[in-house]
Amino acid sequence: MLFDFDGTFADTAPDLAAAVNAMRGARGLAPLAASRVRPFASMGARGLLRIAFDMTPEHPQYLAMRDEFLDLYAQALCVHTRLFPGIAELLSALATREIAWGIVTNKSSRFAPRLVQALGVSPACVVCGDSTPHLKPHPAPLLAAASELRLSPAHCVYVGDDLRDIQAARAAGMRCIAVQYGYHGTDNPGPASWNADAIIFHPAELLEHL
Repeated sequence: MLFDFDGTFADTAPDLAAAVNAMRGARGLAPLAASRVRPFASMGARGLLRIAFDMTPEHPQYLAMRDEFLDLYAQALCVHTRLFPGIAELLSALATREIAWGIVTNKSSRFAPRLVQALGVSPACVVCGDSTPHLKPHPAPLLAAASELRLSPAHCVYVGDDLRDIQAARAAGMRCIAVQYGYHGTDNPGPASWNADAIIFHPAELLEHL
């Protein structure tokens, strides 16, 4: 069982919002409501700078703003971040069934291992956005995880809250499950349109698909 991180495994949106709102505050701008930031949390700096400053990677100040955001986020990485309700119980159930689990995320190795440690969980693998030359939706990160676990991709299930997750799983030859409780963004109709093998509303429902 392989999990995306932001919006699937852990609710990281509050700490991401705090970082981008600190940037807004330094520029005399009002903070964005959590509900405004949350749909873009899975998109990382790109999504948060877009919603907070209407800034895309083509903007001449984008790289400097991205680095500022990442530095602020690094300073308060796991203040309000928590496992989604039901994840801890799911991990216990996987352990009872002797099912290995891991994390495959586009989050960089600067952040993901620290978050995993802070949350007190012990995945069998953590594949980050810079672990392979490609990010999801490319299948390389998922294939790297399967290789590390010494499993065929066909024997892995990937769980995610973004269309990229489902695309990556399909390309890797894995079963794929979309979570309805995730971040999703605002540019697509949501999990119902992604052609996932299943959609779940709570982590406990994953046990029904093993």
